[in-house]
Amino acid sequence: MKRFDDFYNKLKNYRFEFRHLSLLLFGLIAFQVLLSLVQKTSLNKFLDDAQQWYQKDSAERLATLTATSLELIIENIQSNQKFSENEQRRVVQSFNIIFSQQMLQHNVQEVCLLFKKGNRVVAIDTGKELYDFLFAKETPTEDSNTEFKNAINLYRSTEDTITSTEQIYSTLDSAHAFNIMVPFVPHGELLGVLYMKNKPDFSFFTREIASSYNEASVVYTSLVFLGLLSMYFISSYTVRERDKAQNLQLQEHEQLIKEQTAHEKESVFTKRIYHTHHKAEKIMGFIKEDLRKIDGSGDEAIKDKVMKYANFISRVIYDMKWYDLPNNTIRGSMFLTDVNRVINFIVDNIFLRLSTHAEMYEFKLELDNSFPRVNINEFVVWEILEPIIQNCIDHAEVEKVTIKIKTYFDNSIGKNKIQISDNGNGIRPEFLVKDEKGIKKIFLEKSSDSHDINKNRGYGCYIAYELSKKCGWELDACNSKTKGSIFIITI
Repeated sequence: MKRFDDFYNKLKNYRFEFRHLSLLLFGLIAFQVLLSLVQKTSLNKFLDDAQQWYQKDSAERLATLTATSLELIIENIQSNQKFSENEQRRVVQSFNIIFSQQMLQHNVQEVCLLFKKGNRVVAIDTGKELYDFLFAKETPTEDSNTEFKNAINLYRSTEDTITSTEQIYSTLDSAHAFNIMVPFVPHGELLGVLYMKNKPDFSFFTREIASSYNEASVVYTSLVFLGLLSMYFISSYTVRERDKAQNLQLQEHEQLIKEQTAHEKESVFTKRIYHTHHKAEKIMGFIKEDLRKIDGSGDEAIKDKVMKYANFISRVIYDMKWYDLPNNTIRGSMFLTDVNRVINFIVDNIFLRLSTHAEMYEFKLELDNSFPRVNINEFVVWEILEPIIQNCIDHAEVEKVTIKIKTYFDNSIGKNKIQISDNGNGIRPEFLVKDEKGIKKIFLEKSSDSHDINKNRGYGCYIAYELSKKCGWELDACNSKTKGSIFIITI
């Protein structure tokens, strides 16, 4: 009972539609037609085999009867008896009657007696020749054997077999005619064989049987077809009604999903704006602080720094305008950014400006002076690097974080790389597992191992990953063999 319930539950998972019923109908009809053809072929083969056996048996019986009749006539005549002319004529007529009666059969084509005379085989098909051969000891001429040349050749090839077995020998030639040789043994002495070529035809019988079977098969197939057709229309009507109801339900469900997706996109976009707004708010504080230091002396360093802050704020505001940023604002030949200079600026003027940085974290920079410039917007590079560095600080969970930033050329793959690592506790293993698209969980939106639910977490690495893709870069994350996490940007 449990197995039946399991099978029924699995069957309910399949949805039969109009095309499935159509295929099922045509499949059943095709199988029925194929079954009829196989049965008809089997019947025809059976009839052919039965007909061939019956034809052979009938032909052998006729040849045996003919040989027996001739033997009985000969046995009733004394070999040393003197016949008058009338008696001789009566014996010859008896022989002729037997020969002629067999030839009257429309299936019999040839009848003769074959005797061995020295090295010759003579064929006799008339009463006069037979009488002369048996009682007058006269042998027919060569010309009389021309008509039965094939019979003589067959007798020569089977003489030994017939002589040793004294049994009926029959063969079927290419024209479907039976060549039958019956041992001729009057007075118990083998003198030769009775040859008969018989081509019995019982095709009318098999045609009647095949015709009757065809009629029955047509009636049976028609009844099955009408039954399947009625079931098909009933099932099709039921499926159409079900599909209409399901389509209406799917349309309502699709509309609900669209509304829910639009709401989720709006919510996510709003949180991303909040996340970016937090950065802009911090940079505005730095701008205000630097503006207070300008005393009119024309400090170019402060002006340059304030200009970069302002440009970053412009970029942040520009990001707020777009859900999907245009590529020409991210990369192009008009951009020529020094990555090392951007890293130095971010470290010195963003993270090291805090008064408590010496107690919380420190930076170790290993920047390759030959590292090439990139055709990427300077502030997009800033937006990629800053959240990764901030992630190392927020999730290190050690008393003092050491952040190492390295730029170098990887000879093994022939590409430039930016590596950001820390000495923290590393990334939890479940965040390094890839999804069905091959993206690690740490780079998915709203994915964070922070336990503070009051903060907008799970966007920093996601934004860095998405911007890296738009730049044509590859961002990957892993744990160090010793301690800490490693982020690698391959350019």
